[in-house]
Amino acid sequence: MLRLGWFSTGRGPGSRSLLKAVMDKKAEGVLDVEISFVFCNWDNEEEDNPRKEQRKLFFDMVRGYGIPLITESWKKFEPELREKDPEAWRNEYGKVLRKKTSGTGFDLGILAGYMMWMDDETCREYDMLNLHPALPDGPKGTWQEVIWQLISENADRQGVMIHLCTEEWDRGAALTYCGFPIRGGVYDKLWEDFGKKLENSSLEDIRSSEGTEEPLFKKIREDGSARELPLIVATIREFADGRVCIKDKKLYSGGKILDGPYDLSAQVDASLGL
Repeated sequence: MLRLGWFSTGRGPGSRSLLKAVMDKKAEGVLDVEISFVFCNWDNEEEDNPRKEQRKLFFDMVRGYGIPLITESWKKFEPELREKDPEAWRNEYGKVLRKKTSGTGFDLGILAGYMMWMDDETCREYDMLNLHPALPDGPKGTWQEVIWQLISENADRQGVMIHLCTEEWDRGAALTYCGFPIRGGVYDKLWEDFGKKLENSSLEDIRSSEGTEEPLFKKIREDGSARELPLIVATIREFADGRVCIKDKKLYSGGKILDGPYDLSAQVDASLGL
């Protein structure tokens, strides 16, 4: 059985959906896993906590599953040091995080909507997976930045990948991914309409005026978002079933180092009925 350490900020429905997706597959017998703990960087007793109700729902879900909940409020933790030296603060916070989680015996960490940068030492000591909303050779940055860059480059494909969490944020080796075309079908009309807008406006003007509601942007985001949960589940299954493992921060399969990431597009598409 694969033992998971689950790291989440618990800020909204997405955090609950990620946890539920894995627990549902565990209940169905699809995933042979156990979540050793859920770590959250809030304790929900902070005075300034705009997502308190959402986080309460998340905490209640964790406890309802019988999973140990570990918290360490980032807002309460050495605020003077955080203001004076953010990097030193992150290192000190990491020491506490490791102290609280090191005895749980987990095999693999999952950053499931964890909105803080992990300190370097934690990245070195723990094998942790993080989701990035792009193909392995695609753009870096937030999902908004990724999609706008794809549009600016007239890209043909988009995807989602799971990468190893390293000291370089969003730069760790890609382990698994899935891809999908953003040409053909309904996309052709969306690209055509976007091109017409560019005849009278710059990309930056369109970005500023329409933002995430721009139809082409919105369609790419919807198709990418739909694949995030299935990719996480499919990736965890690869590890749980022993088809892949991490040794010395490298991905192995059948005792051999893999040259590149695992393409799980077929599994993800199948789960979406495509």
